[in-house]
Amino acid sequence: MIALGAVLVGLVLLVWSADRFVSGAAATAWHFNVPPLLIGMVIIGFGTSAPEMVVSAIASSQGNPGLALGNAYGSNITNIALIIGVTAVLSPLAVHSQILRKELPILLAVTALAAWQVVDGVITHLEAFLLLGVFLLLMGWSIQQGLRGDRDTLAIEVTAEHASTQQHMPLGRALFWLLAGLLLLVAASRLLVWGAVLIAEGLGVSDLVIGLTIVAVGTSLPELASSVIAARKGESDIALGNVIGSNLFNTLAVVGIAGGIAEIDVPPEVLGRDVLSMGALALLLCVMGYRRRGPGRINRLEGALLILCFVGYTSWVLVTSGS
Repeated sequence: MIALGAVLVGLVLLVWSADRFVSGAAATAWHFNVPPLLIGMVIIGFGTSAPEMVVSAIASSQGNPGLALGNAYGSNITNIALIIGVTAVLSPLAVHSQILRKELPILLAVTALAAWQVVDGVITHLEAFLLLGVFLLLMGWSIQQGLRGDRDTLAIEVTAEHASTQQHMPLGRALFWLLAGLLLLVAASRLLVWGAVLIAEGLGVSDLVIGLTIVAVGTSLPELASSVIAARKGESDIALGNVIGSNLFNTLAVVGIAGGIAEIDVPPEVLGRDVLSMGALALLLCVMGYRRRGPGRINRLEGALLILCFVGYTSWVLVTSGS
């Protein structure tokens, strides 16, 4: 019960501190005249993935790399199957942005890279640094595309969304929440990792399973909140951009940081179950995001299908783990 309480408190504090950290970072950037588009694409995108990054880094440094890997891959599956599914059921999503239509095939390619790396059963330091290098290249490309795409729907929506939201926070308060949010993120992550490891030991399952389920869903809550809010405002491209950006961040930066801290031993089931599911969902998202005529559209029926995929995958994990 203490371990379960630690996980629940850690998740709540993690989500709240991530929101404070993002608000403080975005407001600070605005005070220093950073363009709203960059605030939206880089700072907000980075901030919503901060829970996965900090949790995985701490888990890896404490000798639980399975939890780090499960958190990253499980979050990717949760992002597409649960978050896009729930968001589409509430408000069907249209893919207008040319940026997103370019990033969807990149997501497939990055997932293939992840599959290649786990085939031999280990993610080495060298492979981790390769992931970080690819991540930096993609970040540079995304920023360049965003700044050049003045007429792109995503660029317009992001600029409008974040141009006015952070202007009313004084610089002193912004700096306070930037630092306080970061400190609370670390504290919440340590509490969450401690509780998750205890639960895994108590249930007799691997920390990988806990990372794929409880921790993955918990650390994906910021993406769920931001995607639902964006979709309700009619900003479908921001909702989808949150998920695609987060998945690229998780696969490249989160796993890269964790593997850079400690090499990750990958159980055989990760390739045949988790990476396979991650790739199938990315392919399904590509199919939904493209149409022969006009923009792609994810309707309520397809959203319900994604939710069913999430339920099926979670059941598969629990059954194969012996729980």
